[in-house]
Amino acid sequence: MSLSRRHKIFFVYLFAFLFVASLLFWFLLIPPSQTSLNKIIMIKKGMPLRKISALLEQEGIIRNREFFITMVTLLGKKGGIKAGEYEFHTRMLPLEVLDSLVKGQVKRHLVTIPEGYTLSQIGQLLEDLSIVGKTAFLQKATSPAFIASLGLFQHLSNQVEDSSKNRGGPTLEGYLFPDTYHFIKEMEPEEVIRMMAHQFRKMFGPDLIEKASQMGITPREAVTLASIIEKEASLSEEKPIVSAVFHNRLKQRIPLQSDPTVIYGIRNFDGNLTKEHLLTPTPYNTYLILGLPPTPICNPGKESMIAALHPASTLYLYFVSKNDGSHHFSENFEEHQRAVGKYQKTLLRK
Repeated sequence: MSLSRRHKIFFVYLFAFLFVASLLFWFLLIPPSQTSLNKIIMIKKGMPLRKISALLEQEGIIRNREFFITMVTLLGKKGGIKAGEYEFHTRMLPLEVLDSLVKGQVKRHLVTIPEGYTLSQIGQLLEDLSIVGKTAFLQKATSPAFIASLGLFQHLSNQVEDSSKNRGGPTLEGYLFPDTYHFIKEMEPEEVIRMMAHQFRKMFGPDLIEKASQMGITPREAVTLASIIEKEASLSEEKPIVSAVFHNRLKQRIPLQSDPTVIYGIRNFDGNLTKEHLLTPTPYNTYLILGLPPTPICNPGKESMIAALHPASTLYLYFVSKNDGSHHFSENFEEHQRAVGKYQKTLLRK
């Protein structure tokens, strides 16, 4: 082979090498943009690499989809990309993008579950935020097998009754603690519920379980009472007093006559509680049954839990709303009737 021919081949290979090196430099070491713009990218479960790459290119996170596919394939990461919602910026390098996808560094959302929300309300809130579907959430929250797997009721000394009397089977109503959580979009319902049940277990610990035992009530009864207090009292300072009213009524075998329990037992409640509702028998109608309803009626917060087990020292048996968030408390029916006449002239109350 002549010297000139060798030179030509050398320069061809050199040119090819420099060309490939420049492409790699361009793709791997130069950000897609000099301006840093944040972009939210949703990687769906089962989304193929080609579609992921096209999406990243379209949003300006990578320069070239084909180069990205080649890089992922050569690095053996093709099956390692995790689904979820990611927050990228346009000055990230492709290896940084891939590292985030493989590690599952998804965007987390602060979600506050309000005190007093029912399972249905929690499910709707989570669906509205695209955290988990309401139907899937409720299915797991009422699944006997899944509920048993949590070990939650064993934590409560296995004192929770079989809830065959409730709305169609066992339920975690009352046992998902209202708090602020770091959730990600499209989570598995099991994961959401486990996080909330874990917080309940931390809050309703050995001290409260022992306190319930000393008072002669089961943890289930304590949580059920706390759920009623949560719905009846919005002011922190009134919760122990409302608790005392219900404890006094339970001791004297007087029906609790709590409107929120009645409402909970009404399917498709339209917001208007009527006398007919108060006369309709359900397991939750505490105007017609003695004692507590069969399950909690919402998921109570810490203050209501503590109030249920630390009632105020008082002889009150009645209370009526003052229409400002507070209540008037009475020891006897006559005083209560006067308060009703003053504050709730048209409202039939306890």
